[in-house]
Amino acid sequence: MSKKCELTGKIPMKGHNVSHANNKTKRRFLPNLKKVKFTSELLKRSLKLTVSNAGVRCVDKKGTFDQFLKTVKNKDISPRLKKLKKSILIKSPFKKASPAKLA
Repeated sequence: MSKKCELTGKIPMKGHNVSHANNKTKRRFLPNLKKVKFTSELLKRSLKLTVSNAGVRCVDKKGTFDQFLKTVKNKDISPRLKKLKKSILIKSPFKKASPAKLA
């Protein structure tokens, strides 16, 4: 299992533990990942995703999972969610987008 958020693209960072004597040892800062179930109202299905706490807050801020996927950039999300985003944009009642522009 990769330690990467499927919504925001957050990955582990590198850094140092610094002692009082200023000795530095390498360490990793891991993102706060959780398994979360999201439901898509347009597609009428649910997904289980590995998401960081910041990713859950981003979805809450947008209102719904569908609204979040419409506005997020493709470079941040996982390949699985890119396909889902394309199908949500096609089924969206407000804005019709052609599949050629979405790729």
